[in-house]
Amino acid sequence: MVGLWLAIWFGVFVWSAVSPHDYFTWALEVAPAVLGLLVLWATRRSFPLTRLAYALVLVHCIILMVGGHYTYAEVPLFESFKDLFGFTRNHYDRLGHLAQGFVPAVIAREVLLRRRVLAKRHWVGFLVVCICLALSASYELIEWAVAVTSGAAADAFLGAQGDLWDTQSDMALAGLGAILSLLICRRFHDRQLRKFSSL
Repeated sequence: MVGLWLAIWFGVFVWSAVSPHDYFTWALEVAPAVLGLLVLWATRRSFPLTRLAYALVLVHCIILMVGGHYTYAEVPLFESFKDLFGFTRNHYDRLGHLAQGFVPAVIAREVLLRRRVLAKRHWVGFLVVCICLALSASYELIEWAVAVTSGAAADAFLGAQGDLWDTQSDMALAGLGAILSLLICRRFHDRQLRKFSSL
């Protein structure tokens, strides 16, 4: 399982690094995937996650690396959707921000439940959504800081594609992703959590 996970991660990473749109954007987009890998590797023995969490992190890393290779505004498959459905923008960015809420929601839920952070479990869902919204807002602030410091070079990283409400849409999608994650994954996640403790 670990070997396959790492093989997929590194395979996509190497692919994404070969002739990307530009290396500045690639580095910015792929950095969270590299950081995620380092954190998971460092905590693999002290705090191993459920298979669900690991699988979702891998999917999110792939989304980041594909976006880094092409830029979020130019992912070919979503360019096809743009033409097919008459969209005014490439919506791969939207998928990325939905995942930015969906995946961290499972990880946050897992940490909160396994560490017994809250006395009452019914607050977990609310706090998970708050954490995901805070992460999304933090990422938007990082995008803003990069844009201010590097000017036009950050246009591909921002991926706003002329949308004045891009930042708000990104955070809303992360919040929606977190809520969907809680609704869709809760029971399956609970079954996997039982191997760690009686939650």
